Amino acid sequence: MKDSELRIRSKAFALKVISICDNVDTRKGRGVIVNQVIRSSTSIGANIHEANYAASKADFINKLHIALKECEETEYWVELLNGSNSITEEIANCLLQECGVIRRMLVKSITTAKKNVAP
Repeated sequence: MKDSELRIRSKAFALKVISICDNVDTRKGRGVIVNQVIRSSTSIGANIHEANYAASKADFINKLHIALKECEETEYWVELLNGSNSITEEIANCLLQECGVIRRMLVKSITTAKKNVAP
């Protein structure tokens, strides 16, 4: 999984979120939301990266589950940014679409890893 599409996409996604958040006006109390979406979006890739160094198959699956949870959380924060008019609906839809792709890739990876666990 070293140079996998999942790792590449999750890193690119985090960088995109950071770039978009650099343009959000945080003076209106939205700094908390910006910080949260940056934290959760960057955590997706960090957990995928960490999974490569898992101590066991169960640890590997657990790291991917954490990345999946962070993906779901990121979607929530993006929806709040959109709902508070901090980002446009077009930008929100783009982020949600990419987050959905990553989420589906994670689900597939977790499913595959669980099938390969010896009973």
